[in-house]
Amino acid sequence: MAYLTFLIDNYADMPSAGAVFVHGSRWAWHNDIPDYDNAALLRSLNVRAALQPAGYSNLRCDWSAGTCPSSVPPQGSLETRLSSAVSPWNPRAASDLALPKALGHLFGGDADARVNEIRSAFHLYLGRNDAVRAQCCAQFVVSRERVWQHSRDEYIALRQWLLDGSDDGVARNVQRGSRAAPGDDRVAGRIVSYLWHILFANYGDDGAIDLDQLNRDACPTASECYCRLYGKCDLKCRGPGSCKGQYSMPKNFKLPEDWEKTHS
Repeated sequence: MAYLTFLIDNYADMPSAGAVFVHGSRWAWHNDIPDYDNAALLRSLNVRAALQPAGYSNLRCDWSAGTCPSSVPPQGSLETRLSSAVSPWNPRAASDLALPKALGHLFGGDADARVNEIRSAFHLYLGRNDAVRAQCCAQFVVSRERVWQHSRDEYIALRQWLLDGSDDGVARNVQRGSRAAPGDDRVAGRIVSYLWHILFANYGDDGAIDLDQLNRDACPTASECYCRLYGKCDLKCRGPGSCKGQYSMPKNFKLPEDWEKTHS
């Protein structure tokens, strides 16, 4: 929500060099640096190189927390639907299940209007075997040109989609429908975290996006990513998604409570 408000309020004054969007906390489990220090990560970030060639880059290079690995099932797959049914409390499973329909509403118009023609709007725009590959955690750098390829009103509409699904009272007078964002902020937030690279993709002349190209741009190899974004070009990497000594997933996606105190 804060990112969208910034884009709306500062739309006409976006920096010519681009903008970096990060979370408010310095120390977080998803920061792609050995000690999880976002301040150090940002000091080493080469913004100009990060914006080449696509005008957008997620700040994560390691693949462990997103949907980049081919082992992650497509969002519209039977496996994803079963996972959500078995673990309905799991925000990752719920958001993966909700993503295809959300894409239909946000990018393709009113999917519900076609339910009589197509049995389920769930598969209207993202096929059962089509996977959206993306890095997690919504920290990224984007060029002014990529921001401006959408109108200010479109960012307002995306923010309203979130507000219409809100459970916190902001939109209590809005009658929530199937076109609103999921009411669980964890689910809605995760869906939006996988929309940024789609919003800021390099669209073709016909306004379409090639899914395979989108996935390749979203998930460069860890080796190429660390070199281009952070100047770490001599790493020993274990396959396309990780490099030795760079990032390790903390237990239960959490840092120890005293991490900031012991590392500041």
